[in-house]
Amino acid sequence: MPYNRNTIVRYKTIDRKLRKGRKATLEELIDACAEAVYDINGTHSVSKRTIQHDLQEMRYSQALGYYAPIVVKQRKFYTYEDPDYTITDIALSDEDVYRLQEAVGMLKQMTSFQGMGEVEDVVNRLEDYVASMRHDVEPVILLENNERVGGLSFITPLHEAIAARQVIRVVYQTFNSRMPKDFYFSPYILKEYRNRWFVFGKRHDSKDHVIVNLALDRIQYVEPAPATERFMKETRFKPKEYFRDMIGVTRNLSSPVKHVVFRVEQSYVPYIVTKPIHRSQTLIERNEDGSAVFSIDVILNYELEREFLGACESITVLEPATFVETLRERIRQQSRNYGG
Repeated sequence: MPYNRNTIVRYKTIDRKLRKGRKATLEELIDACAEAVYDINGTHSVSKRTIQHDLQEMRYSQALGYYAPIVVKQRKFYTYEDPDYTITDIALSDEDVYRLQEAVGMLKQMTSFQGMGEVEDVVNRLEDYVASMRHDVEPVILLENNERVGGLSFITPLHEAIAARQVIRVVYQTFNSRMPKDFYFSPYILKEYRNRWFVFGKRHDSKDHVIVNLALDRIQYVEPAPATERFMKETRFKPKEYFRDMIGVTRNLSSPVKHVVFRVEQSYVPYIVTKPIHRSQTLIERNEDGSAVFSIDVILNYELEREFLGACESITVLEPATFVETLRERIRQQSRNYGG
């Protein structure tokens, strides 16, 4: 059976009332559990029958693995027969340890945890705990990872600044700039795309104050700005809506959504069907030769171009005409690069 948050809170409350030789009546357990549940959801809805069922589950539930030695004394008081018992010291089974080890392995592979000191510390302690109970084994799940990507050390200060709505001073150098620039920045959200991290927000030195993204691997320095520098709020920025009609991280707010139609060769159709280019992808028609025509509604940007160019031998964009010409010119340049 599933155990929701209220259930676990009640179990912990009962455990706290009964451990170390303590005794409690059923009414005292009901009151204590009601108070604990109220603290998390604002309701006192804990019945006598619920607590009686909890006591039974704690005694005999195989799923929980508690087997709590709960006894009744003087026909009135509940307590643990073993005063040293507590549900917080339940040993993990071999299967529990194995699953925990796999979870820790997955967390370690995620690039985001390499830049968040506090979380990384938790993962390291979990790893030590699991290793003490089981010999290391090879992972069965591998995630895409790029340990050489830069800027991960800035994830923690940026995350803290976003949560606190704190203006930061950034020293930043684009790929095309000869010298780094120093400016104040109001950060709104962190986003990862293809193993690179970006922070979205507003530059205080910008006249139009549009939302921009900064690549973390181009940041050289971050520190809190003076308290006199006010955070630039943007109530209209909704991350889910902002990224909904685009691929990647590059967009111009004035760029409209375009209806992109493309033909996919027969051998590549299964890949496009199982892994759509965009959530709006729609199958328009299937041709007699096994090819198919699809459409997506997206903002045209650099990442979309790369998506199509990466499979140019299997995908042909049919419209809009301006986008077709952009791709055609890039393919011409590629051909020149290879002596064509």
